[in-house]
Amino acid sequence: MEKTLSDYLRKHMVRLNNHIDLDAIVSEIGDSRYVLLGEASHGTSEFYTIRAELSKKLIQEKGFSFIAVEGDWPSCYRINRYIKGYYANQPQLDFLLKHSFTRWPSWMWANKEILDFTTWLKKHNDQQSRQKKVGFFGIDMYSLFESMEEIIRYLEKHDSERVESAKKAFSCFQPFEKDEQTYAMSAGYLSESCEDEVIKLLVEIQTNRDLYDEDPEGGLSLELNALVAAHAEHYYRSMVKGDTETWNIRDRHMAEAVERLMDFHGSDAKVIIWEHNTHIGDARATDMADEGMVNVGQLIRENHAPEDVFAVGFGTHRGTVIAGDKWGEPYKKIIVPPAPPDTWEGVFYAAGAHDQIVMLKQHHEKLQEVRGHRAIGVVYNPQFEHLGNYVPTSLSNRYDAFVFINHSNALHPL
Repeated sequence: MEKTLSDYLRKHMVRLNNHIDLDAIVSEIGDSRYVLLGEASHGTSEFYTIRAELSKKLIQEKGFSFIAVEGDWPSCYRINRYIKGYYANQPQLDFLLKHSFTRWPSWMWANKEILDFTTWLKKHNDQQSRQKKVGFFGIDMYSLFESMEEIIRYLEKHDSERVESAKKAFSCFQPFEKDEQTYAMSAGYLSESCEDEVIKLLVEIQTNRDLYDEDPEGGLSLELNALVAAHAEHYYRSMVKGDTETWNIRDRHMAEAVERLMDFHGSDAKVIIWEHNTHIGDARATDMADEGMVNVGQLIRENHAPEDVFAVGFGTHRGTVIAGDKWGEPYKKIIVPPAPPDTWEGVFYAAGAHDQIVMLKQHHEKLQEVRGHRAIGVVYNPQFEHLGNYVPTSLSNRYDAFVFINHSNALHPL
């Protein structure tokens, strides 16, 4: 069966020799307004560089409005301000990246690949009117305490009347000394929750959104930080239970953040989403669905017409990757072993030991069987790969196109 499937792929794949070959994906994307670009790890250089080249093409040729990434709102908003020239005294970009992304794993965004791409975005935006500048936003929700501090700082500068209500809402968190884990334990076991306070603040900020029109993106940042505070509170409170609800809270937050950004950018807005395959590939095409889990890819597909959404998955057969041995441990370069022959990566390798692209919509019937598909997180031990790094996947139901990298290389942290 593997040989037959590999033979089929050999006949229908697009060989990926250079960035010009990515035009095949851009053409297939058509008029889609939601383009989701995945990655099989958070530490592979090619995933970042290919997403960057695809994004450049989509921005230049199809007028995409902004990029939404699997990063914290406050950190990414500093990069957004940089590429749009909002700083009175522009900082050095490498300094900004290193000092904005300090939460582990900092290498996800403080790396040379992102430095090169955001340098391009800045040059592109310098040639655009203010309304046409491309944004860079973080849609993740781990920045609970940093987001609360950003809200206080903004209100102190722009809306002094609401500072006290914000401080009152956040005073509930003071005993936890900026420690999300401590808060999670307290809220989970003792029912000491700050939910009511932060939800009330979020509603208040949304109700008074028009007051911040003199700084429209500042008002947007205020609202998204408040959304993070509300959802992160729920997330950390549910974390101690260790069930699927924690995952679902996070992905629903990211999907809602995308929709709020789309609303802000207007009816013609188009978004490019950068996240791990486990977030952008439709969860219903994996065993995640059996566990009651949803993800960004599924939620966006459910809420929009099929022609409006296009998801690109990524995979690699072997190479090196940046990851940690344990959560919070220093990163290191780790060897990624060859994928087993019966996995999707193994089938692509058998079709040709080179980089390639396959358009899954065109070959849906042939590529919808379920096989293991490698997923590497920020913690990785290749010795135990067979115990949990391969996600049972119906490839053509999970993505609309797939990029296979034969031999990948580790990301380059700053």
